[in-house]
Amino acid sequence: MTNLLVLGGTAWLGREVAAQARDLGIDVTCLARGGAGDPPAGVRFVPVDRSDPDAYAEVQVGEWDAVVDVSWQPDLVASAVTALGERAAHWTYVSSCSVYAIDDVAGQDESAYRHPPLDPGAAATGETYASAKVTCEDLVVDALGERALVARAGLIGGPGDTSDRVGYWPARFALAGDGPVLVPDSPTLSTQTIDVRDLAAWIVAAPRIGAVGPVNAMGEATPLPAALTLAAEAAGFTGNAVAADPAWLVEQGVEPWAGPRSLPLWLPLPEYAGFAARSDRRALEVGLVRRPLAQTLADTLADERSRGLDRPRRAGLTRDEELALIALLTA
Repeated sequence: MTNLLVLGGTAWLGREVAAQARDLGIDVTCLARGGAGDPPAGVRFVPVDRSDPDAYAEVQVGEWDAVVDVSWQPDLVASAVTALGERAAHWTYVSSCSVYAIDDVAGQDESAYRHPPLDPGAAATGETYASAKVTCEDLVVDALGERALVARAGLIGGPGDTSDRVGYWPARFALAGDGPVLVPDSPTLSTQTIDVRDLAAWIVAAPRIGAVGPVNAMGEATPLPAALTLAAEAAGFTGNAVAADPAWLVEQGVEPWAGPRSLPLWLPLPEYAGFAARSDRRALEVGLVRRPLAQTLADTLADERSRGLDRPRRAGLTRDEELALIALLTA
């Protein structure tokens, strides 16, 4: 591959894709508004609003070995494939495992039922995110056929994550030191974290290795308690992990998965027993290479330390909230 067009490239994953491709000597162009940040140094940047009717005029010249798109807005995806589909030898659409309609069955592969696509004319909002992604998948596959990779990403972690979900745990264990840390008592719950650097490397390699079709781009399924143990070990934690019953957490207003006053990565069972326990067999067959979770957590902790362990977070409990809950639980 000699050239790559990233529709985005200024936010986390897109920027990592652009940077890794640049480091391999690939001629990289990023087309985006730039509101999420700056593209990596050494790439061509086309600042444009993709809703502009002439958004792709500057890149509708010649052929593209590969195009990568991360949008979840169907109108933007539709305009991109219309303008550039015939010029692209390979197209990667970064979708999400949120497209799946069934979350309570472990081990499901890419043939699992998806949410229905958006109704024509319906708005793509946070509440319709899953259906919007389904619509975008269909638009890409209908236009590109066997030239398209639909990468259904799972939970992404690693340095630079602004969602604060994976990073919460090594950061909290490090902040607590020899003090207590509140953890969910969910021994059978699975988690799957894919390192952003591994996902990006696979996306860059996809045209060369012939990765096409729908693929669950997931981390290795790991019991949540084992993942938390790795996070504690990375942090050198010497305190006590105080396990709380999920029902008690709900009673105390602790949110699952993400957001303020949450315990990140925790999900209620049994309705989410399969959400982070999906089959990754096809991903491994088509070349996805993953580093150990322990390495991801250690590198994430280094990034968390650089940003401040006690900084305001988008996900998780504040330390004061956590200590208050532990006091209530152990009283």
